[in-house]
Amino acid sequence: MEARDVLEQVRAGSMSVGEAEKYFRKQSYEEMGYAKLDSQREIRSGFPEVVYCSGKADQYLISIYRKLWEENGEAFGTRADRRQYELVREALPQVVYDEISHILKIEKEGKERYGKVAVCTAGTADIPVAEEAAQTAEYFGSNVDRIYDVGVSGLHRLLSKLDDIQDANCVIAVAGMEGALASVLGGLVSRPVIAVPTSVGYGASFHGLSALLTMINSCANGVAVVNIDNGYGAGYIATQINRLGRTSA
Repeated sequence: MEARDVLEQVRAGSMSVGEAEKYFRKQSYEEMGYAKLDSQREIRSGFPEVVYCSGKADQYLISIYRKLWEENGEAFGTRADRRQYELVREALPQVVYDEISHILKIEKEGKERYGKVAVCTAGTADIPVAEEAAQTAEYFGSNVDRIYDVGVSGLHRLLSKLDDIQDANCVIAVAGMEGALASVLGGLVSRPVIAVPTSVGYGASFHGLSALLTMINSCANGVAVVNIDNGYGAGYIATQINRLGRTSA
């Protein structure tokens, strides 16, 4: 539950002042033995805690996911596989799984979204990472425009979508191989560009290291880089930037 929800309930009379006081005085995390759930992260940072699913023991994942859903009415997990989805679905039938991004989520209906984040990929093989970024941004409240397969080997494809890209508050450039898309976008837009190198490519791409080095060494201004395949991190930062556009309007 968000702090605003508590205050609204007090104002509406559905929660007493004493109950609200207990909420704000409760421990800032919930001890589960194997995990400490950060129940007040959204109050501090504006974003609730997210579950990194890969590598978690089955019983831990189910318990953590259930607790987050009970606390917030929704839950978001990254890097989940289908077996983990089936396990969580037994406990929470409303959970949704996306095979492309490997995101596992329960989302509130009728969520307000604002602004715009443009998520661009160099190629179709980069879409799984791009979808992790796009769905993260959407979950946290951003409108997302997906502009896929606009890499530098066919620059006319990118230029045909330039008006849409320039209209966004933030641009995410997802690319493997040589990773040149971020630099090109950095020279074409006035908004921040978040570059996401992917592990797509042949041997000399070194599982994304080549794209990462290209992006870090970009000569274009306004380009920031996250880790290889880190679509979640890009979507999170893009939403922070998109929120600034909303608050300054």
